[in-house]
Amino acid sequence: MIGGFILAKLTKLTDTYELNNGVKIPIVGFGTWQTPDGDVAEKSVEEAIAAGYRHIDTAFAYGNEKSVGKGIKDSGVARDQLWVTSKLTGNDHGYENTKKAIDKSLNNLGLDYLDLFLIHWPNPIAYRDSWEKTNADTWRAMEEAQKAGKLRTIGVSNFRPKHLDALLKTATVTPQVNQIFLNPSDLQPEVVAYNDAHDILSEAYSPLGTGKIFAVDELKTMSEKYSKTVAQVVLRWSLQHGFLPLPKSVHEARIIENTKLFDFEIDEADMKTIDGLRGVAGLATDPDTITW
Repeated sequence: MIGGFILAKLTKLTDTYELNNGVKIPIVGFGTWQTPDGDVAEKSVEEAIAAGYRHIDTAFAYGNEKSVGKGIKDSGVARDQLWVTSKLTGNDHGYENTKKAIDKSLNNLGLDYLDLFLIHWPNPIAYRDSWEKTNADTWRAMEEAQKAGKLRTIGVSNFRPKHLDALLKTATVTPQVNQIFLNPSDLQPEVVAYNDAHDILSEAYSPLGTGKIFAVDELKTMSEKYSKTVAQVVLRWSLQHGFLPLPKSVHEARIIENTKLFDFEIDEADMKTIDGLRGVAGLATDPDTITW
């Protein structure tokens, strides 16, 4: 066990973690941030599902929910075999806005329910003077949608401990997930420790960092040692930490490559080396200073 989560068997993409409400989530997801709307998003999602992914992550702010939904539909895989996540954009915080936003995302995706819905940012500029109360109202709407069956699980994204502390003052449901910028360049140890202490799963967006991570000498050496790509090494590292990585690509070969994570294991010394790479490819954005 690492943190609050028992490690999956790490044998296939569809192995699962069990969330704090008993729902099981596939241990690797397919990310769609910065994936262009239209044919690119549709095709990449369809290719990801064909490659074995059963977990698709999007957000209203990405501007591609409709295309992601079409890719899901065109995949031919039954809805109950897929995990689909979307997120609440900053301008839609608040009780009434959140209820409307959930329905809007469901309509965009062409779905009757979401497996996971997240508050995308804790302190968007539109609500900077009232973020704590607004998050409480937002969360109340999400809890109601979960009870109504529109959302199987609910969570947050980019929340730091202070934002979670504030939310838990009024929440009746502890977030199931906190999706954060999480990779060898920034392990966000304080956030991960908080998540673990509260049985909140740490999902890793940008698990490969920025393009800079592929030029890191230590990772290139490990790539040769394990006869794997740098991306495969870093994604395996994420899994061995008990994180849930969300790799993104629009290239079929790389989409497939990023699924080949289950025929090797990174040794303890190399895990520690990767843990020490802070700052090599950027750090998490401070959610209290975002300008959107």
